[in-house]
Amino acid sequence: MQIVLHRVANPIHFVLASHWHELGTGDRLLPKDTGTDDFVVFDRVQKSYDGEVLVVKDLNLSIGKGEFLTMLGPSGSGKTTCLMMLAGFETATHGEILLDGTSINNIPPHKRGIGMVFQNYALFPHMTVAENLAFPLEVRKLGKAEREEKVKRALDMVQMGEFGGRRPAQLSGGQQQRVALARALVFEPELVLMDEPLGALDKQLREHMQFEITNLAHDLGITTVYVTHDQTEALTMSDRVAVFDDGRIQQLAPPDVLYEEPENSFVAQFIGENNTLSGVVETMGDGVCTVKLDSGDIIDAKPVNVSAPGDRTLVSIRPERVEYNRDRLREGVHTLKAKVQEFIYMGDIFRTRLQVAGRDDFIIKTRNAPDQVRLTPGQEVEIGWLPEDCRALDA
Repeated sequence: MQIVLHRVANPIHFVLASHWHELGTGDRLLPKDTGTDDFVVFDRVQKSYDGEVLVVKDLNLSIGKGEFLTMLGPSGSGKTTCLMMLAGFETATHGEILLDGTSINNIPPHKRGIGMVFQNYALFPHMTVAENLAFPLEVRKLGKAEREEKVKRALDMVQMGEFGGRRPAQLSGGQQQRVALARALVFEPELVLMDEPLGALDKQLREHMQFEITNLAHDLGITTVYVTHDQTEALTMSDRVAVFDDGRIQQLAPPDVLYEEPENSFVAQFIGENNTLSGVVETMGDGVCTVKLDSGDIIDAKPVNVSAPGDRTLVSIRPERVEYNRDRLREGVHTLKAKVQEFIYMGDIFRTRLQVAGRDDFIIKTRNAPDQVRLTPGQEVEIGWLPEDCRALDA
C-alpha cells in the first residue's frame, strides 16, 4: 500500500492525502477507504454548554462522499454548534463523530484533515494573496516549485489567477471570499466546512458565488457541509438540506422534497412562503382526510402529521398551488370564498393577498401570463387546490 504523509500545522488549512492521511506532528494516521459511502457520521451526538440544557439533542446524521449538505435553521437551532463539533472547535458532550469510518472525538482541529471557510475570510492582511495560499504549504515544507503550482491551480479554480500579488485590503469582499475558498482548497481536501461564507456579500454577488461554490465542490468531488440561515441559499446549493430547530433535525431531504413535502409545521413555515389554516380532522381515509376549519369550512387534505379524527391540525398549502381562476378549478375540488386584500405586480409573478376562512394573510402566487385574470382589492373570488397539495400537519 502506498503511504503519503503531509505535515499539518496551521489549524486554518487541512489536507486529506490519498490512500492514508497524516493528521499532524503526532504521526497519527487515518485510513481513507472503509468500504462505506458514509463519509461523515454523527452518532447520537449531544452538546451542552452548562451540563443542563442540550443545544444539540441526539443527532444522528450521515453524509456521503462528495455530497453537498446544508445545515439550515434559525439562530440558536444548533446548526453552527454541529459544524464546530465536526471541525473540532467544540467537543461533543455525548455520542461519537466519525470521519471516513474513524472516530475523531479526541482528535484536535488541526489534525482532522478538514478545510474551513469562514464568513470573515480570516486572511493574513500583511501577506499577498499568493503568500496567503503558500503559507500553509511552506509549513508543510513543500518545495517552492510544488507550492507555486498548487497556489496557481487553486487561484485559477476561483478565477483569481491575476490577483496573486495583491494584498487582501486591495480586494473586494467577493474577491476576498474567493481567496479564502482557494486557501481551503489548496490541498484538495476531501471535506470542507463553510460557516455562513456569503453572509457579508451583496445579493447579486452572493447569488453568483452560490453557483461558483456548488460547481467547484461537485467538479472536485469534495464533501461539503455548509451552514446558513438563508433558505434560498440552502435550496439553491444543496444535494440535501438538514433543517434544524431546537437542537434537532426536523427534516432531512433534497431541496425539492423539503419544499414540496414538509413533514411538520415548522419546516412548512420555515422553508419558503406557506399558507396555513387551523382546523380539526373529521374523517380519515385512504391517503386523504377531511378537515373542518375553525371557520366552519370543510376541505380535503393529505394526512401527513395527524393520526385520527379529532386531531387538531394546521393544513399547509403553498401559494403557487392555489387557483382562483374559475376555469382552472377542477371538478370535485373544494372551493373557499375569498376576498382580495392586495394584488401586487412583481414582474414575473402576481402576488395576491386574500381574506380566507377568517384570515387575511392568505397568499396566492400566479405567473404573469396573458390569460391570467388580474384582481382588484375588495373583489370576491373562489379559490381552490388539489387535495394532494394540501397537507394536514401538526397543530
